[in-house]
Amino acid sequence: MIVSGQYAAGSRLPSVRELASRARVNPNTMQKALQELEDQQLIFTERTNGKFVTEDQKLIAKYKKQLAVAAAKAYLAEAQKIGVSFEEAINTLQEIGGGR
Repeated sequence: MIVSGQYAAGSRLPSVRELASRARVNPNTMQKALQELEDQQLIFTERTNGKFVTEDQKLIAKYKKQLAVAAAKAYLAEAQKIGVSFEEAINTLQEIGGGR
């Protein structure tokens, strides 16, 4: 949600309990996920004020690129499994709107 812009750079995140409720996970699980985001410096904690999204646009762009590469690799691997060549896979993406 950070890399997609649903949580804007510098914005305050909802509470752990609220995020856990939205994601339908245990608050402890959400706390672990938030700690991982903090370790990656995508969020930071201000004592008594809560958790906030980083304002580092380059860092957000870096993680966005990583997610896009992982999604592309997964797509190409699945296409290859069903006998679709790289070129055919790219053409399919362009046909459905990837070539805009």
